[in-house]
Amino acid sequence: MRNSWNDADFQRSIHEFSGTFEPAAELAELVYASKLLGSENSLVMHGGGNTSVKCELVDMVGNRVDVLLIKASGVDLSSVTGHDYTPVKLAPLRNLGHLFQENDRISEEELQRFSTKEFKHLLLLNLFSLTDHIAEKRLTPSIETLLHAFLPHRYILHTHSLALLTLSNQPDGEHICREVLGPGFGSVPYIKPGLHLALSGLEVYEKQKDIKGLVLHKHGLVTFGNSAKEAYDVMIDAVSRLERRIAEAGRKTFAKAALPAAVASREDVAPVVRGACVVEKIPGMREFEQFILDFRTSPDILDYVNSADLVKMSRKGAMTPDFIIRTKNRPLVVPAPDSSDIAGFRTAVHDAVSRYTEEYTAYFDAQKEVTGMHVQMLDPLPRVVLVPGLGLFGLGRTFHAASVNADIAASTASAILDAESLGCFESITDREAFEIEYWDMEQAKMNKVRNDVLAGKVAMVSGAASGIGLATAKAFRQKGAELVILDLSREALDHAAAEIGGDVLAMTCDVTSRDDVRAAFDGACRKFGGVDIVVSNVGAAFQGRIGDVPDALLRKSFELNFFSHQYISQEAVRVMRLQGTGGVLLYNVSKQAVNPGPDFGPYGLPKAATMFLVRQYALDHGRDGIRANGINADRIRTGLLTEEMIKSRSTARGLSEREYMAGNLLQLEVTADDVAQAFVHLALETKTTGSIVTVDGGNIAAALR
Repeated sequence: MRNSWNDADFQRSIHEFSGTFEPAAELAELVYASKLLGSENSLVMHGGGNTSVKCELVDMVGNRVDVLLIKASGVDLSSVTGHDYTPVKLAPLRNLGHLFQENDRISEEELQRFSTKEFKHLLLLNLFSLTDHIAEKRLTPSIETLLHAFLPHRYILHTHSLALLTLSNQPDGEHICREVLGPGFGSVPYIKPGLHLALSGLEVYEKQKDIKGLVLHKHGLVTFGNSAKEAYDVMIDAVSRLERRIAEAGRKTFAKAALPAAVASREDVAPVVRGACVVEKIPGMREFEQFILDFRTSPDILDYVNSADLVKMSRKGAMTPDFIIRTKNRPLVVPAPDSSDIAGFRTAVHDAVSRYTEEYTAYFDAQKEVTGMHVQMLDPLPRVVLVPGLGLFGLGRTFHAASVNADIAASTASAILDAESLGCFESITDREAFEIEYWDMEQAKMNKVRNDVLAGKVAMVSGAASGIGLATAKAFRQKGAELVILDLSREALDHAAAEIGGDVLAMTCDVTSRDDVRAAFDGACRKFGGVDIVVSNVGAAFQGRIGDVPDALLRKSFELNFFSHQYISQEAVRVMRLQGTGGVLLYNVSKQAVNPGPDFGPYGLPKAATMFLVRQYALDHGRDGIRANGINADRIRTGLLTEEMIKSRSTARGLSEREYMAGNLLQLEVTADDVAQAFVHLALETKTTGSIVTVDGGNIAAALR
């Protein structure tokens, strides 16, 4: 592993911290080293690992106090800042360590059961008031705080090095690590993080005070020093030696499983997997909590998922306990998908998910009884799905969460291949995994995330680069949905995506082209795993006196204002059927469908047909759990109703522009945001279909009933 420390960069980092924090130099050094570690996925991933520094701070009455500054729980080292460290008074924590060391009557079991409540109370009682940012950001000291506090070293770095885990997760892992790292590292057998691990680490150090670090078997690597650079250098040197040992062993050739002649595509497989991994909120009501998918493949991943021993290897457990709270201890393995039998693959996937949930429930029941823990079962669904012939999927309630799980799974695949090449991969026991998965100190990391009502849903919006489409995309994002936005202009889409923010899939699409529409849905399946909500929004106000309108103009209007909706709807139904979890089709119709205006026949006729299309989809696909609803809006400032058109129409009617735009029963102008909120409302109305909602401020001539 390359040592990335750069003195010039480090000095710039210290300069940036100057005057920002009281312990500026110490914290700057720690943050710089931490970011270097965080930039290496093979060392820490997504909130894993920890770093700390011990220093003096002045309290509110002017006394100097020894304090431990430790990275807050769940914060990513790759993006850590000085504001992400929690200060804890050192003396009381060290006194606790001495108390437990001197009390021989305390059993191993009592140490292990040192409760989370007691731990939290201890840390909160001894938090040092540095700034108000701790309360503002709801920062929680790491579960490794006691280990960092008990050890005397100024700087301590802790990673979950995959190289270390590859070697330590072996039946003779302690011997291998000792052989590679030599006497400079102490050895701590696997112990659940917390008080017991902290005391064990301290005991090992006190027997070998010249060591530079600790090997926490099946967990991680700890290094320390008088400076962050010293601790960082030791970490990189140790990991490099571990990596060389793995490279020397080489990668053995694994027997391959038989695959279909033609493996199904990712865009066909993803909706099937996504539809099988759902939680029904109320049995029989077709309301599901769904996951977003993130796909990964690589030569290493294919070697892993195509192995004849995949099931056996995948059931051995996680590389490190830190992964379990995100990915569960085991992934789901599904059969290789045959492109000629997607229906058969769908049945097999549903059966595999059913078996997985049964096994998980049995694991929970058994371990709850063995451990005596008073906990409620989490959902029993997998967070990683391995697909022979294709790759793997990470599952999460958001795309970010899915990506985290996919990252972990991809790294795990490579590490297990290395571990099996060296010998035999061996993880922690089911009981130890359960105690981590259901430990509320670990769950607290995940419970900080608050998902909105549409989390886990994928919404596609056409004509989304401006006007009603952009407002609608923003409204769905605010409710937690992942977004696919479509429009003709790449530049306009990029601007819209930047305005919306987050992981938006922006695709150019001519909605009058079946091929473009199919490509858009394939893209959504590749990116997120499927589609749940479609807002078919594109339209243009073609005009002309109906008796004089050329055929070409009328056909062009029908292509855009009717057939585009049909193309989008058919592709949506195809994907939604693969998922098997229903879906929502939403249409921007128009008041012209029921209240035509003079010389607007070329626009109103296809809109009237689109209103009928809404009802036909509701009628024909309600049995698939697919709802179809539309909105009839009027006088919205968009690309259809331009400022010039507003000015000419208001002048022709002898009205001010304000009076013209508020020419309805409520005498209020209706905006694109109003239409957007109506679309969101219809998406959430789980028992409404075939409905046309007017969003026009009140126009009796356009009312449907």
